[in-house]
Parts: sequence; structure tokens; C-alpha cells
Amino acid sequence: MGSPAALWLVRHAESAGNLADVAAHAADAAELDLQWRDADTPLSEAGLEQAKALGEWFRGQPQPDVVLTSPYLRARDTAEALGLPVRLDERLRERDLGAFDGLTRRGVTERYPDEAARSSRVGKVYYRPPGGESWSDVALRVRSLLGDIRAEYDGQRVVCVTHQAVLMCFRWVLDGMSEAEVLELDATSRVGNASVSRYASHEGRLVLEAFDDRTAVTPRDVPETAEPPAEAVIG
Repeated sequence: MGSPAALWLVRHAESAGNLADVAAHAADAAELDLQWRDADTPLSEAGLEQAKALGEWFRGQPQPDVVLTSPYLRARDTAEALGLPVRLDERLRERDLGAFDGLTRRGVTERYPDEAARSSRVGKVYYRPPGGESWSDVALRVRSLLGDIRAEYDGQRVVCVTHQAVLMCFRWVLDGMSEAEVLELDATSRVGNASVSRYASHEGRLVLEAFDDRTAVTPRDVPETAEPPAEAVIG
């Protein structure tokens, strides 16, 4: 099996959803105040600036051969700011939270107390919200995509623009992490908006060279993304 020469993993720039999540936690609200479905949530004004800065940064790097992106609007707009041809791949979409979509941790606990208890018992990696996906479900998507990347883009430079949970699943799969290791990484790392993580091929194996690199957007006259103090929902 082949291997891309380099694999960049980019988290989308700051979105209106990120801001709504921070506001909901600050207000101790049960749900986010958003007018869009998750797939249609746009970048914030700061996010548009971050995406522009990311495009400028990539122009100073060895040029990618292909940019793959989640079809969700915030990721697609980030990818298109790179100024390169873009291919949509639904396997890069955000984790589906099912019935928990748009709820904060408080909202889940209040409206689905039995599920909240089951989530605590099963654990984040394997718990699946009603109608949604577990992290292990997302990891299956990632494994499928990586198989296609290895087959189709052997020796090429590939960019994937995606979301926080999906990025963590890439780390889980590519680094061969255990459940405990990926949970520790998630507990100690918050992948920044418009950040870049990079793998390079060494003897046919993708090896991590940079994680959560925010050089493209800091230090610059680009606002830091608003980061929630904790994951928005249980699971």
C-alpha cells in the first residue's frame, strides 16, 4: 500500500457555532442559540480572517496536490480560502451528535438523564448518542478515507480540512493510540481553529511532525478563536 508524502490536517476557522457555544456556556444555557443547521453554520467574521491568513500561510509551503474537505460550510469555506482545487468528502464531516445536536452538557443532563448516566458508564470513545455517532464510528470513517488516500495519492501532498473530533480520531488511528491515550490527549489538548497538524511519510508510515500548529494565525492581527471551556455535550 502506498503513502502520501505529507498529510496536513486542518481544523476549520472560527465559526458562528463556536461563538454560540462559548456564549451558551457563559450563560449556563441548555442549548446553543443558532439559526442554522450544523452543516450550514458559517464562519464568523474572525473566522473569515483566519481562513484568509491560513491561505497566505499555505502559499509559503510546498504546494499540496489535493485539498479534501468536509462538506460542512465552515470547513468548505476554510478549504476554498487556500486557493487550490477542493474535493468534498463526507467522511470528513463533523461527528453527528444526533438528539444532542445543539445542546450543552447541561441540556443533555436535563433532557436525557438516562443517556447522560449511560454516557458516563460507557465512556466517550464508545458512547453513541441517540441517532448519532460515537468516536469509534468516526474512526471507521477516518480509516476508510486513509485507505483511499494511500491508494490514490501515493507520494503526493494532501490537505484534509475537518473538525475537532475528527482530528482527534485521525490521531487515534494514525498514532495507534489506546482508549486511555486518546482520552488523555482530548483532555489536555484543544485543537485551535485554523490550526495545522502535519504528518510526513517515513519508510511508508505516516509520522506526526506537528500538532495544533497555529503559526498561520498567531502572532498576527487576527483574533484568537473563542474556545469553549469544555466539550459542548456529553460523549
